[in-house]
Amino acid sequence: MTLPSYQLSDGTSVPAIGFGTYPLRGEDGIRAMTAALEVGYRYLDSAVNYENEEEVGEALRRSGLAREEVAVATKIPGRFHARVLASASIEDSLRRMRLDHLDVCLIHWPNPRVGLYPEAWQALVDARERGLVTTIGVSNFTEQHLQRVIDETGVVPALNQVELYPVFPQIELREVHERLGVLTQSWSPLGKEAAPFDAEPVRAAAERTGATPAQVILRWHLALGAMPLPKSATPERQRDNLAAADLDLTPEEVEAITALGRSDGRRFGGDPDTHEEM
Repeated sequence: MTLPSYQLSDGTSVPAIGFGTYPLRGEDGIRAMTAALEVGYRYLDSAVNYENEEEVGEALRRSGLAREEVAVATKIPGRFHARVLASASIEDSLRRMRLDHLDVCLIHWPNPRVGLYPEAWQALVDARERGLVTTIGVSNFTEQHLQRVIDETGVVPALNQVELYPVFPQIELREVHERLGVLTQSWSPLGKEAAPFDAEPVRAAAERTGATPAQVILRWHLALGAMPLPKSATPERQRDNLAAADLDLTPEEVEAITALGRSDGRRFGGDPDTHEEM
């Protein structure tokens, strides 16, 4: 399956749909990731705190795909935000994955109470200059967090991976991203237990297109210009998720699904201004 792609501000591109690897671990995790690559995924999203970077590297090797065919992403955790520690975190990730470079590396959460995320961002800028990372970005950053790292380094993150699904559509933040030229990545793109599979706009679009509600929601992300990162350990469902790229939703359907948004739509109250992940 050939997926459409998004062009990033740094001149690189990423597939329109990526594969989320949390919480896949161990041999079962390797098999699930290898299957995802076999069915057509070309972007693996990991993190130090997922504790599965070794499995990601092994799945890539088992797939038999050329290194340049697959984008591998990971994230720096909060405990390593100091510049020296962030640099070491990137190098440690490369060792665990047994790779010579990362395609994408992000700051996992800003942890603003600690206040060291600009140092982690400078470490990412340094790593890019050293050729260790191709694309640098952030995760769970608000407009204020984005503006601070831009002001302090002059470097705009290529992407921001955030909580985004129909009941929490991040309308204002996506507008900020568009203004800055930042790609929106969507973690937990279906919403897990909050997935509105039975909501009328989703159900009606699924009936019209002959698709599943999950496919409709994933296609909704693409209509917003966002890159969803669905996770499934089942090859059949992995294929179904990728096939969402072939759907066509009307502007009215996209608008109706977006209208499902709620101010309290976050899954676990993970407000980036207060939540910390060390």
